[in-house]
Amino acid sequence: MPPSAALLTSKVESTARGQQRFDIGGLVDACLDQTAAALVLTGAAGGDEVSRAMEAVRTARGQGRPLDLMEAIARLQSQKEEALSGAMEALGDRLAATLNPSPQLIPFAGRLIAPRAFYQSFDHLHKLAKALLAPVIFAEDTGSIGVGSTNPIAATILAAKIQELVAQRSDIRPFLTIARLDYGSWTLLTHRHFEL
Repeated sequence: MPPSAALLTSKVESTARGQQRFDIGGLVDACLDQTAAALVLTGAAGGDEVSRAMEAVRTARGQGRPLDLMEAIARLQSQKEEALSGAMEALGDRLAATLNPSPQLIPFAGRLIAPRAFYQSFDHLHKLAKALLAPVIFAEDTGSIGVGSTNPIAATILAAKIQELVAQRSDIRPFLTIARLDYGSWTLLTHRHFEL
């Protein structure tokens, strides 16, 4: 179930400094809804589990801390912390299968350096990446950009918004790579990129 164009399109306003603004909450809600639908569609989680996990995600958001629906589901399904990584990878496999092309798992992504210059140039995208827990894993100027997450739907939504805003600002449609991250790399990168 690829993210629909209607859900990925949000009202963009230019500020006086040329920075692009958009509805981060709307994109996070779209990610939550699409992830929930994909989890149920693939049989990775039942409706009751998804409802409980969505409530946990909304509660965390209300407290100012992002939480991915996949992680909330994995914590419901895995009683032991050491089983969490495997559960996240299995859920990521199911979600990736709903996308075309299916993002691949990149186990070395945790070694990549945060693209600080990109985040400084696109501060609002940095805020969206944090809200989606989908770090930019590389940025070669604005021509080639990589995005990753354990949740491939979150990475896909961020990639679409990056492509839109970079094209608006620089008339360059960047080449985007969407990757899946293993749980350890994802945790490390979200800590490094977003100070979580």
